[in-house]
Amino acid sequence: MRIETVRRLALGGSLCVLVVATPALAKAPAAPSNAELANLVKAQAAEIVDLRQRLSAVEAHEQQQISAATTSAPVQTAAQEQQARTDAQVAAAAQDSRSDDLAALQTQVAQLAAQSKHGVNVDWKAGGPTFASQDGFFTFHPRVRVVTDVSTTSGSRYDARNISGTEFRDLRLGGEGTIGRFGYDLEVDFAGNVVSVKEAYISYQTKLFGVNSKTYIGNSLNDRSIEGNMELTSLPFAERNAVASVAAPEIGYFGLGLQEKLFGKNWHVSLAVKGDDNGDNDGTHNDDIAYLARAHVDPVLNDESFIHVGGWGYHEKLDAATSINKTSAIASDFNDEVRVSASSIANVKGDDGYGAEIGGGWHSLWAFGEYGQRTLDVPGKGKNVEQKAWTAYGGWFLTGEQVPYSSQSGVLSRPHVLRPLGQGGAGAFELLARYDNFDFKDAPKGGDGHAITIGANWYPIDIFDLKFNYIRWQTNNIVGTFPGKDNGNTLLVRGELVF
Repeated sequence: MRIETVRRLALGGSLCVLVVATPALAKAPAAPSNAELANLVKAQAAEIVDLRQRLSAVEAHEQQQISAATTSAPVQTAAQEQQARTDAQVAAAAQDSRSDDLAALQTQVAQLAAQSKHGVNVDWKAGGPTFASQDGFFTFHPRVRVVTDVSTTSGSRYDARNISGTEFRDLRLGGEGTIGRFGYDLEVDFAGNVVSVKEAYISYQTKLFGVNSKTYIGNSLNDRSIEGNMELTSLPFAERNAVASVAAPEIGYFGLGLQEKLFGKNWHVSLAVKGDDNGDNDGTHNDDIAYLARAHVDPVLNDESFIHVGGWGYHEKLDAATSINKTSAIASDFNDEVRVSASSIANVKGDDGYGAEIGGGWHSLWAFGEYGQRTLDVPGKGKNVEQKAWTAYGGWFLTGEQVPYSSQSGVLSRPHVLRPLGQGGAGAFELLARYDNFDFKDAPKGGDGHAITIGANWYPIDIFDLKFNYIRWQTNNIVGTFPGKDNGNTLLVRGELVF
């Protein structure tokens, strides 16, 4: 074969490899998708096969020429021998060049395969970044929550109740993620210049008897009532309703222990054994222990509507409680003077609670009604003491957002904004109304009260919102600093940043 022909073939093969390899190397910093990687590997594999076939053809042609030369001219001149040696050197150089290019290409394919397995994706759908391995086995999502309130109260016949101020209602940092089927969540709250651990648990998701299940070990929200099992920043109103407050067990909204949840597309059942919330026990006595259960089902569930039916209950054994003196906030968390007093009840050995839930949604409209009752076991008093509450509330997204309802947990969540501010829209707007009734009159000195709340929420983007609550409240306390009937008005404005 002539030297020019070999050189052209060697150069052409090298250029083919470089044309394929160079764009991939130039774009190496960007992690390819699975589809792109598959197409690249197929193209490179085809190129390798083509190069090998061409190399075999060149070698065969060269062998034919050598054989022909040997047969036709057994006696060669010195010049012919030198030309043959030169041709052999060129062929060897071309083969070495192809081998080097093939090795480089194979190395690149191996690197891309390794990157697809161990690379990291970043997803911003949850507001903040969620980091995940390419195969989804590892995920991590930093959690940030800043909730600031401004409130003012007026109209009370007691001047001490007519106060205004600001506060950090919630100020949390933390993170959550998964490692295969295992999950984790850790959040620390700094509100009120006090450091406290809120969510701190490990979870494991699998199937139990063919049903989806999730096990929680650690400190987590107690699954009790709709708003009792909701994060503060997922509430449609600024504060939880009367049922969540009045019928809460002594351990509170959170509990440290074990919880098992079974769930399907339109239902869930949870069972839990919880002790005192993290940090509530000073180490001198036994924990209060609560046994909790909740279930819900959606007999109607489709893309446009749902109907919710649920119920819950608990039994609690109290160890260190010498007396219980519940005072439920009826206006805002900032104003501790506007509360409904249940009066102090001594020697409580345990309590039982139960409640019922019903509600539904249609397109952008939603409404719920709840009833809750807590019965205190007081030995020697002749009868137990009942504390009751009921509430009715609903909302309407004026901008057409779907009701943010979780059919696998039976609670509300934050809405997804259809037209965010700065992206061709003005955000999501929601109007709300709620009635709360507090009833502690079963105790000899227990009071009662009620509140009407009118609210408006603006979500310019998914992770930020402003809440406006006007509360017309009335209390009728028998004991305390502000006895008798009293009423007033509270205006609360809240800003929330959460992801």
